[in-house]
Amino acid sequence: MTLPPETTPLTRRLALAWGGAFTLWPLAAWPQTAEIWSARQADEALTKGDLVLLDIRSRREWKSTGLAKGAWPISLHEDRFLERLQTAMQLAGERRLALICATGGRSAYVQRALASAGAPPVIDISEGMLGSPAGPGWIRTGLPVVPLEEALAALPDALREG
Repeated sequence: MTLPPETTPLTRRLALAWGGAFTLWPLAAWPQTAEIWSARQADEALTKGDLVLLDIRSRREWKSTGLAKGAWPISLHEDRFLERLQTAMQLAGERRLALICATGGRSAYVQRALASAGAPPVIDISEGMLGSPAGPGWIRTGLPVVPLEEALAALPDALREG
């Protein structure tokens, strides 16, 4: 995998872990330090300003269901995901960083890839927006949701596309 020269060491490790994770994912052991929160826990921390929540679903999913109020839309399925993820990690500062997807599969996958790359720990909201065996999900729990346009308008400038 060839990376541009301006990439940072963490970006390079993430990209290498990312590529390897696709082939090794079924064989990967769950990291002992994996931290999982419920949607309600994430909402409480987000409301207090202690958490940055990244919604890594697709743009189509965001349009269909909306996003958790306060979540930053950074799609796993779009170009520059790793670059935007690293920027989000920097912008989080002292706040914890959490990932949410539809049902917890993609967020757990990204959490493992980050751990493999030696990145700071992130939290997996494993019940996701729609629910999973881990819980009913953000939407069914009745937590606040905003339309995609509102989430994009609140996105920090450094994370905007274009």
